[in-house]
Amino acid sequence: MRVRPLKTGGKGVLNPFFKMSGVETADSITTTPMKEPIIPILAAMLLAAPTALLKADDSPKPLEKPNIVYILADDLGYGDVQSLNPERGKIKTPNVDRLVSQGMSFTDAHAGAAVCTPSRYGILTGRYAWRSKIQKGVMNNYGPPLIQPDQLTVASMLKQQGYYTGIIGKWHLGFTIDGASGKKAGAAPGKFMGAPLGSVTHDGPTTRGFDSYFGFHHARMMKSFFTDDRVTQIIEPINVLPALVTRTQEFIAEHTKRGHPPFFLYLALSSPHIPIVPTPEWQGKSGSLGAYGDFVMETDWAVGQILEAIDKAGIANNTIVMFASDNGFSPHAGKKLLESQGHFPSADRRGYKADIWDGGHRIPFVVRWPGTVSAGSHCDQIVSLVDFMATCADILKVKLPDNAAEDSVSILPALSGTDHGPLHEAIVYHSISGRFAIQQGQWKLELCPGSGGWSKDPSDAIAVKDGLPLIQLYDMTSDVGEQHNMESKHPEIVKRLLPLLEKYIADGRSTPGSKEKNETDVDIWKKQLNDGKLPVLDD
Repeated sequence: MRVRPLKTGGKGVLNPFFKMSGVETADSITTTPMKEPIIPILAAMLLAAPTALLKADDSPKPLEKPNIVYILADDLGYGDVQSLNPERGKIKTPNVDRLVSQGMSFTDAHAGAAVCTPSRYGILTGRYAWRSKIQKGVMNNYGPPLIQPDQLTVASMLKQQGYYTGIIGKWHLGFTIDGASGKKAGAAPGKFMGAPLGSVTHDGPTTRGFDSYFGFHHARMMKSFFTDDRVTQIIEPINVLPALVTRTQEFIAEHTKRGHPPFFLYLALSSPHIPIVPTPEWQGKSGSLGAYGDFVMETDWAVGQILEAIDKAGIANNTIVMFASDNGFSPHAGKKLLESQGHFPSADRRGYKADIWDGGHRIPFVVRWPGTVSAGSHCDQIVSLVDFMATCADILKVKLPDNAAEDSVSILPALSGTDHGPLHEAIVYHSISGRFAIQQGQWKLELCPGSGGWSKDPSDAIAVKDGLPLIQLYDMTSDVGEQHNMESKHPEIVKRLLPLLEKYIADGRSTPGSKEKNETDVDIWKKQLNDGKLPVLDD
């Protein structure tokens, strides 16, 4: 199946969210209505399109720039989607399953890191986050943005191509609040922090390519909801997911009116990340799987509401829907209970969120695009969330500058069924403690002796104490559970992959192009975590 080439080519403010139970609004805060954009001729054609979703084989090729809706779940494991884990998954997810049946599911998709902030950075910049100032962990408070002011993002690139760009939900990439951190804004350790009503940010998402923003910074600060550059509401955590759904439905309705340009919506859900707070309507729905199972089901409901809004607006046939998770399942969400009931959130992989093993960063990834993506198709290419930016550029026939999307590879050939061979030369993974792994084809090399993250079976410290090798090498075709370390049997593979990782770091990129600079020195070994030891590699 081939893709028909696509033609290439005032800041809007979201209306305040309506008042609801558990939502405090700032009535004194006003917003400026968006100036209507110039009416493109092709927008009228879109409204005449049929509203029913056509099969990929007999639907017309889109003649316009497609709308793009990117739905990002938070801490959803690959195995939490029932259709992706039919034998070891017990949570019902009919709406994501529907998306799988209508699009392409990727069986080997990965986040750029095993935790939140760096994976989100990669989605929006096409660049591994370890090239930035963050070398481990996540951002914990309000603070300077991780994305530099002059850095091209997928939002700013799409905006240049005539798109209206909006973000709804979780940001977690840093912004300042009148120069104060979350703690200075009145937060107490261990509690849900945030900024008070009326607080203003001057370096939030609307300064990084987005026309509008409705959301929060991260989970511990989720009560404070921003409309563009200021806190306009205080929303209790249990009401956050419904609020995001309602605002998304409004956004889609607003931006599919006659005369509106194509839109890019980045919907970063709050769930099923902790706090695990299913609304009363969903409590107990998953039976013995507990609150987490209920919250996953409510997350699935949210996806269904968005798909319904797209259908209702009559834009399904010219809208790309992408669904993913920012990392693997968090063990803090009730791993023992779930697995005792026969539900395995990491499916057949080892590890969980934060780990260097696949359970930390292998994620569900589904793409629906009628007319280009075959319904019910599967792809086993190794891909990364950092590929989003290059893919969008490829769809729009835009040439990216060398100093942008340095690690991003277009997956359009896979989506259109025209791929012939690997899309990536190799892919790099990163754990919460800053441990590196690189995978090329079947071989995955991990530069740590243990999990590199939260898992204790073993942790890096336990592995060092037990005298385990300081590196791990796995054959991911015959050992997806990463149980048999092959580093001593295949030193030639280690000697091939390690220099490739070092080259990617030194070049400031992993894709063809001019050498670029990382924003800080990158330590690939973290030998302080190995009790000061480094592996001995034979010549």
